Amino acid sequence: MQQSLQFLQAPAMELQSLVQQEIEINPVLEEAAEEPKSEADTEDWDKQIEELRQKDEEWREYFSQSNTSTASYNPEAAERRQFLFDSQVEAPHLSDHLQRQLTLATSNPELLRIGEEIIGNLDDAGFLKFPLVEVAQSAQVDYAVAQNALNLIQTFDPVGVAARDLRECLLIQIERLGKSGDLEAVMVSQYLSELGRKKYQDIARALKVPLERVQAAAQFIATLQPRPGSSFSSDDKQNIVQAELAVHKSGEDWIVVMNDDPVPRLRISDTYKDLLASNGHDASLRDYLKEKIRAGKFLIKCLHQRQQTIFNIATEIVNRQRAFFEQGAAHLKPLTMNQVAEVVGVHETTVSRAIANKYVQTPFGLFDLKYFFTPGYQTASGEVMSNTSVKGAIQDLISRESANKPLSDQEIVKILEERGIPLARRTVAKYRSELGLLPSNLRRSM
Repeated sequence: MQQSLQFLQAPAMELQSLVQQEIEINPVLEEAAEEPKSEADTEDWDKQIEELRQKDEEWREYFSQSNTSTASYNPEAAERRQFLFDSQVEAPHLSDHLQRQLTLATSNPELLRIGEEIIGNLDDAGFLKFPLVEVAQSAQVDYAVAQNALNLIQTFDPVGVAARDLRECLLIQIERLGKSGDLEAVMVSQYLSELGRKKYQDIARALKVPLERVQAAAQFIATLQPRPGSSFSSDDKQNIVQAELAVHKSGEDWIVVMNDDPVPRLRISDTYKDLLASNGHDASLRDYLKEKIRAGKFLIKCLHQRQQTIFNIATEIVNRQRAFFEQGAAHLKPLTMNQVAEVVGVHETTVSRAIANKYVQTPFGLFDLKYFFTPGYQTASGEVMSNTSVKGAIQDLISRESANKPLSDQEIVKILEERGIPLARRTVAKYRSELGLLPSNLRRSM
């Protein structure tokens, strides 16, 4: 049961690894070039084993090289699998990228040692979050040497890397662009807080420059990269997203199609079935093979059940979210896992496991199956809207607002109420924040 749940929860790429481990420890399992027969078409193994035991043929060699050398190997399947793994390219790490530049920039042993220490202490955004004096002590070098190494690394790509805060990061980029003595550098150096709150009039008054010049400088600063390391992967291995299902329209119906290619196709090796048939007198070997065949049969059943469960759940999702597939995310309806579980005939926790890290290709792009499960609100007309649809409505209102007079949260509440969507102001503020949208006073353009 634990193995069955593990297979159900695992995404396709992880499932391949799990199945490969089972093949390695169970010699009777092999990958099949063709689609394995369904459980209904598979003969009863217990009955077959009893028939095989009655046969009295001479002992065959335990491992027949002529059979086993080709039984589990399919050149086309092997080539397909190898191409799949070879095509998965992991994004370069920021630390590797900087390390290469460091070795090209200097051959000084002390600089290399402290440089590696600095690079190793950068976070995913590319910032040095530890005090330089502590890094110098860790590398056992003088502070002056550490400062020289930091200055060197701050000249590397990406621009702004190894800064100790946002101000230093932006100033490095401004200096690299030849504007170190310009208004942009002064604003970042002295008025970064006011800049973040868009207090352009206060900055213009303090620096005694035209408001238009401050606005132009702010627009330029907004083009700089506040997280220079974000374009690189972290040191953790990147997750590979692969669609296990696809949904497309056929006539008036929406059809769910399983992508079975990533799921290994297994069968019981004929070699071991023949071996069992030829060795009726060896009880220990017979029991060993019976146990391995039983385990192999259960594994094949687990894989088949996994695919069928995911397919059934996805089909019910499509049935309930038809409006989404017809018109998009704004028409997503509230849906709970319990509702789907009741129709499919499984427990709610099974639905949770089945949709974990599973993706479906739709006309609107690739979506996590969890995306389709969301609570919602009842409108004045009695209809229900999902949280995702409500967020979409808020985002649409803000995207079409006047730049000079952005909508406040209370104004958004009133507009949604007129549309029959009752929301509290704090709920609008919460959804706006989750969408990464600033408050109205920070969205205003002069």
